[in-house]
Amino acid sequence: MVCFCFLVDQTRKVRRSKPAAGICSRCGGGASVADMKTATRFCHVPFYWKSWRAIICTFCGAILRSYR
Repeated sequence: MVCFCFLVDQTRKVRRSKPAAGICSRCGGGASVADMKTATRFCHVPFYWKSWRAIICTFCGAILRSYR
């Protein structure tokens, strides 16, 4: 019997952020513009990453708008 186990995960990190005008529609917190980095890993080895910009809530962390 052969058993295959695939361990794939994806992490998001905020690299830089600065305050932006507006409020979150979900919780009412403030908004900020952030440069994000997404890394996809297979067995803890990163094989794909992407940098993008998003407007996120500073209180709940929700992504309000993304610019990919």
